[in-house]
Amino acid sequence: MTRHLLTLDSLGRDGILTNLDLAAQLKARRGMARTTLDGGRVGLIFDKPSTRTRVSFEAACWGLGMLPITLRSDELQIGRGETIADTARVLSRYLSAIVIRTFEQAKVEELARYASIPVINALTDDHHPCQALADVMAIREEFGRFDGIRVAFVGDGNNVSHSLIQAAGYLGFTLAVATPSGYEPDRGIVDAARAGCAVNGGAIELGHDVKAAVRGADAVYTDVWASMGQEKEREERARAFTGYRVDSELMSLAAPRAIFLHCLPAHRGDEVTDEVMDGPQSRVWDEAEDRWYTEAALLYALITGHDQWERAG
Repeated sequence: MTRHLLTLDSLGRDGILTNLDLAAQLKARRGMARTTLDGGRVGLIFDKPSTRTRVSFEAACWGLGMLPITLRSDELQIGRGETIADTARVLSRYLSAIVIRTFEQAKVEELARYASIPVINALTDDHHPCQALADVMAIREEFGRFDGIRVAFVGDGNNVSHSLIQAAGYLGFTLAVATPSGYEPDRGIVDAARAGCAVNGGAIELGHDVKAAVRGADAVYTDVWASMGQEKEREERARAFTGYRVDSELMSLAAPRAIFLHCLPAHRGDEVTDEVMDGPQSRVWDEAEDRWYTEAALLYALITGHDQWERAG
């Protein structure tokens, strides 16, 4: 298995499926594998605020018997001019893995280039692969498969959509992305995923018609309209995303068994209504819980190089 997780391209189809299998086994154990990586240490570098990512990774470390060490750039010498390369080399002598949540994708890639331990992208402005693993775990738990599944993503073509697009390309489900004009996902990521769909099945559909994207969908997914760092654009984006709110009327166009997904945090009343968020179709809390299991499985596989829990120790 790959040494790092920079984007879902780092895992590929086999790596994603291995992660889901390991995560499912761990969930059946209620997240406990306490002696698996006993004595390990994981550095968690957070340049952006976090609730789910920080807590789920800390829980994952603890569940594997490792010590999570939470770090902030303004508390490290990297905030005072030390290079990323030197930071990577030093942290590699102390830790078993590095998890980083930051702005630039290039920073994660540079850290991985010089680290001799696994580096995990816990979110950048371009990708959110850890979220996508939890998303597809929730989808597989609900439907038991990816073949023939249609997912509608409604909102901004952002980091969350980019990783979900990559997941669709590798796992072969259809992903219909509906965004306002000017907020489309990166064309290079879309083209690469479509090439994956040609091999694995499914399709990537892009458009601006929300109802067309949601009609018949097995899962409807949305995210905040203004992500971290885009707060100054909030009013402008609110105008642009008029009509992109997921409410009960929109959900009624989806398949009868359709579920609702959201990466959280949710801005209730903006991209989603309370009746959907708290309704019987919502799986957002299961999806959030699955962050713990997929991240623990990821840490285990990257650190040990094993794809079965039984080989631990």
